Amino acid sequence: MNPALTQFGAQMSHLTGVRAIMKDIIETLRAGSGQEFINLSAGNPVILPEVEQLWRDCTAELLASPEYGEVVCRYGSSQGYQPFINAVLADFNQRYGLNLTDRNILITPGSQSIYFYAANAFGGYTTSKQLKNIVLPLSPDYTGYGGVSLIPEAVVACKPTLDIDAAAHRFKYRPDFSQLSIDQTTGCVIFSRPCNPTGNVLSDDEVKKIADLAAAFDAPVFVDSAYGPPFPSLNFTEMTPIFGGNIVHCMSLSKAGLPGERIGIAIGDAKIIQILECFQTNMCIHSPRYGQAIATRAIASGALADISINVIRPYYQSKFAIVESTLEQAMPKDLPWFLHRGEGAIFAWLWLKDLPMTDWELYQELKKVGVIVVPGSSFFPGLREDWQHKHECLRISLTATNDEIETAMKRLAQMVEKLYQSVDS
Repeated sequence: MNPALTQFGAQMSHLTGVRAIMKDIIETLRAGSGQEFINLSAGNPVILPEVEQLWRDCTAELLASPEYGEVVCRYGSSQGYQPFINAVLADFNQRYGLNLTDRNILITPGSQSIYFYAANAFGGYTTSKQLKNIVLPLSPDYTGYGGVSLIPEAVVACKPTLDIDAAAHRFKYRPDFSQLSIDQTTGCVIFSRPCNPTGNVLSDDEVKKIADLAAAFDAPVFVDSAYGPPFPSLNFTEMTPIFGGNIVHCMSLSKAGLPGERIGIAIGDAKIIQILECFQTNMCIHSPRYGQAIATRAIASGALADISINVIRPYYQSKFAIVESTLEQAMPKDLPWFLHRGEGAIFAWLWLKDLPMTDWELYQELKKVGVIVVPGSSFFPGLREDWQHKHECLRISLTATNDEIETAMKRLAQMVEKLYQSVDS
């Protein structure tokens, strides 16, 4: 059968960004013919024993409770499971000194769905045929933003400035406010903090400046805090979640050990939340309730915030330290390699300036020595400018073992050294 697809059908039936690359990685692993690979591509969090036990305990409590049937055997509110909303409310009001009501919160099937709702509610063509843009103020950013809009031309990214410490082989992306275009054509703004793929954390002042620029045009700002505090707290530097005004604080419990349950949380102005809720009602009625019910217990008891700070964060921070120290030892000092400052998330981001081949070609070469990473060019959705930097970066997952990460970084360093030497010779 070969049914005709609509424009939207054709667009949404194709894999984009990292999802397309993951298909190649799966095929590579299947066709390995006995070759062993160190896979540093995964975005799947590691199953940490303490985290898994927390969810087992919460599940046991739910199974033993009289609410079990109500949770799994009945439909619920489009807004979310009320006890879960109440737990989030109580935690955030106490933790951050807020005055949230339950009208400020929406529970979604994963945070990716929040950006899909937002991109298509606020971005795209208005009833008067005006194009409203979905602005990504700091590129590179989460590859998934490239596929959230049904109107691809609405996604517009801004090229960053690079804060480079050449002596230390480190760098950091910063928003280029001289180039950032937020105006009457802006429908909404989206960015991640901490950032997937780079680990970058925008400062409080940068976030507020972006929000102020957008507020002048009544454009909501969706801050993707899938790696932020209070859970999973995968920030390695101090950062403060920012609430209020036109900011919608968006969270996920995926990196807190529940990726399979798809729990997203949007916290913001009641009018914006209501628009997103209507979108969700039309799309899927409501998000699954089982995960919300067990998460209610983990949040209300304080266990989830505690395990995030004391187990999840140090685990990944120690992995980044291995990437950092191994590259410092193995990479030649005279080569133009730069590791992005490790400020959070579960990835390291490596920039190889003046790389003699593309990032995709380097990805293919690294597979030959048993190392799988993700080419960085997939993480610049909406950036129309032809920028060589886009083809000089790699995303490195922190989900492998210590020995695997160390071995992989040494192999990568050897490969990179040979590539630069071949150009010089």
